[in-house]
Amino acid sequence: MGTHTYVGRSTPRIDGADKVTGAARFVDDLAFGPDLLHAEVVASPHAHARILAIDAHRAEQVPGVVRVLTGKDLPFSFGLYMKDRHVFARDRVRFVGEQVAAVIARTPKAATRAARLVDVTYEELPAVLDAATALADDAERIHPDLAEYPHVPWFYPHPDTNIAHWRKLRKGDVEAAFADADVVLEDTYTVPRYAHAAIEPHAVVAQLSHAGRLTVWTASQSPYTQRHLFAEALGLSHQDIRVITPYVGGGFGGKAGVTMEIIGAALATTVRGHPVKLHWSREQEFANTYQRQGVTAHLKVGARHDGTITALRHTLHWDAGAYVEYGANVVNAAGISATGPYRIDNVHLDSLCVYTNLPPGGPYRGFGYSEFTFGLESHLDRLADELGLDPVELRRRNAIVEGDDLPYGAPMNPSGLREAIDRAAAAIDWGVVEPDPAPHVKVGKGFAAFWKAPAMPPNAGSAAFLKFNEDGSVNISVSGMELGQGYLTAMAQIAAEVLAVPPARIRVETPDTDRNGYEWQTVASHVTWSSGNAVLAAATEAREQILDAVHRAHGHEMASLYLEDEEVRSTDDPGLALPLREIVVDGVQDPRDGTFKGGPVVGSGRFMPEFATTRSDPETGQGGKPNVHYTVGAAGLVLEVDVETGKLNVRKVALAVDAGQAINPVAVEGQILGGVLQGLATVLYEDLRFDDAGRLLNPTFTDYKIPTALDIPDEVVPIIVEVAQPDGPFGARGVGEHTMIPLAPLVANAIEDAVGVRLTAMPITAERLFLTLDGQPD
Repeated sequence: MGTHTYVGRSTPRIDGADKVTGAARFVDDLAFGPDLLHAEVVASPHAHARILAIDAHRAEQVPGVVRVLTGKDLPFSFGLYMKDRHVFARDRVRFVGEQVAAVIARTPKAATRAARLVDVTYEELPAVLDAATALADDAERIHPDLAEYPHVPWFYPHPDTNIAHWRKLRKGDVEAAFADADVVLEDTYTVPRYAHAAIEPHAVVAQLSHAGRLTVWTASQSPYTQRHLFAEALGLSHQDIRVITPYVGGGFGGKAGVTMEIIGAALATTVRGHPVKLHWSREQEFANTYQRQGVTAHLKVGARHDGTITALRHTLHWDAGAYVEYGANVVNAAGISATGPYRIDNVHLDSLCVYTNLPPGGPYRGFGYSEFTFGLESHLDRLADELGLDPVELRRRNAIVEGDDLPYGAPMNPSGLREAIDRAAAAIDWGVVEPDPAPHVKVGKGFAAFWKAPAMPPNAGSAAFLKFNEDGSVNISVSGMELGQGYLTAMAQIAAEVLAVPPARIRVETPDTDRNGYEWQTVASHVTWSSGNAVLAAATEAREQILDAVHRAHGHEMASLYLEDEEVRSTDDPGLALPLREIVVDGVQDPRDGTFKGGPVVGSGRFMPEFATTRSDPETGQGGKPNVHYTVGAAGLVLEVDVETGKLNVRKVALAVDAGQAINPVAVEGQILGGVLQGLATVLYEDLRFDDAGRLLNPTFTDYKIPTALDIPDEVVPIIVEVAQPDGPFGARGVGEHTMIPLAPLVANAIEDAVGVRLTAMPITAERLFLTLDGQPD
């Protein structure tokens, strides 16, 4: 490979995007005052190269430039689960678009102009652009220092390879079970990379005061986790860091953990007193934030003639990208759950997190489950055909139920999987053959089941603070994020149920780590369950304070007192009706002596799943309880296939999900509709494409297609199953990610039902389907 000097370049902004958001950005800039500075990064043009020299002399001469900084100035490393990444690349770059330097200037134009004048000399190295190549014995080692990276104890990196983590799970005797099986079916399935494609791009403003106080404004799913990682990386105390996060304009996992936000935080430490703003363009949003990891899945399944699945070997090779500090946990989560929601006695799972020279992979809605479910649920339809069984019946016979052993040995939680299967099948008239609307248009039906557990550390906690106001209204402080999923409303509803105060009189505040209670992150579809439990505890504490004050002032037995319609009432005294607004701040006056009992009512609550543990045998995965519970469901789809063009039209999707107890049924139905559409997008439209040098070819919405309202199926039938989660608030469990998980195999199964061809690679575009029908390779 040669040595080259490149004039450092920042990724150009999209003109249209600037026109749309320019006014909003100007208003935001005014909010931070005239001392606001602007940053622009210098990005690598190479997928893999050594950094030989960085010359910032010309950039520093641009009027308005304050500083030019590189990895030598800010040698900080960071990572949520594995510290394998630096704020700025130091000795080498590992993907196209990785930041190697940044310019801080007084105007955005000066920062952009100067960034283009930073000269970087590189020595190119061999680029490894797929997992298969990375796993070869003679593959270029992307992280030669892998053995030195700190990581969580449940990660198992393999030094001197490109395997960042290898999750194994072994149960029973797989080889013996395959030998005894009546039918054995084997094949490989591939899923490409995807972008989160949130309409709001990443942005950060950070300011280090002269008193040493760092304040960071972010669009984030993880304010407390960001504070923690900033503290670890920058050497600051947690008490000296404040993260403020307003509403987020789309996350889907892409704004979890830390990506570009740490750049802004680090830059701010070099210009005390000045807020520094960094705002990703759309191209940067595609190329230098988390992407959904690609995966190649090899499946081998054995079964008896009666449909009992007796053996499963599932090997997953994940293209995790250049850094896996978060993405490796996706691999881990899939590796202990890739059996799907089925009772299988003999299991052999291997989930390998593989470094490549593509952008870092990370969390994405579904957290690995969507990816392995495509292959697994496609495979089960083919297995049913081999056995001569109905695909729905095959799933019913093998469906996991309460008390069954999970793959790692713990018992399955209560769930309504069989009910979900039956109701989803009924909703699409499963078993009824639909007439073809035209000779060239064929109709098919697909079916799939799904499950997902919250992928989180065993000690991921939630806290909530609650206070009453003089008029009887309530404020709740939590640090889960409102992403459009209705989280704040659900928290208000939980408190309202306890306090007998209408939800409209309860305000739930967005996160500020200085004032709001702790929340690990808003990921894993766990905040309704976890944060909901904390809010429930805080509301219960507040209620007990109110009732105790009335008991001490009026002498009523505690057991007789209750709240209803914003009043304290008693079963022993029908005439008692104390309005909350009169007593929750001023207290309750004792009629006997005129003193007051109680005072301002405040409540606090916390929750942690004290039963969870990640301790297990690294070679077998047996032992412990790494997952707190599973949410399950099933879905059916009716599809039209135009055999002349390959065009697909989704007539109907019915999706049933077990919410435990739906706190807000309308919000659950919204999650079903949104999940269905996002799931269809991944199978029908979306696909990140890279050239042979590792450059992203479609980093804008011009070339990366996402669905619009015009692409919604003709009919979506949301079905809410409610089998209570014993430790959930009022029995609730999360459903946010689950509703997109089954869509890819639904489409693949429906296509085979309609036209008799099986597609084993995503996305299933009209072009790919047409070429397959025409007998041509795609």
